[in-house]
Amino acid sequence: MAREASCLTKITAEVAVGGAVGGAVGAVYGTYEAIRFRVPGLMKIRYIGQTTLGSAAIFGLFLGAGSLIHCGK
Repeated sequence: MAREASCLTKITAEVAVGGAVGGAVGAVYGTYEAIRFRVPGLMKIRYIGQTTLGSAAIFGLFLGAGSLIHCGK
């Protein structure tokens, strides 16, 4: 008989998936904006990193919150 994953395990998995997807989207969007706005030199790396981490954090947070709400039902 297979055990169902606990609520915490589901939430953790959703946060990880959200972080990965958000990071990928943030990296693509950050690169696009850095090129579009002609960010100079090494500031591009910083700009892309900030966009990547910001997107990963926000998307992971929202996916985790949605999983928490769904888990409570």
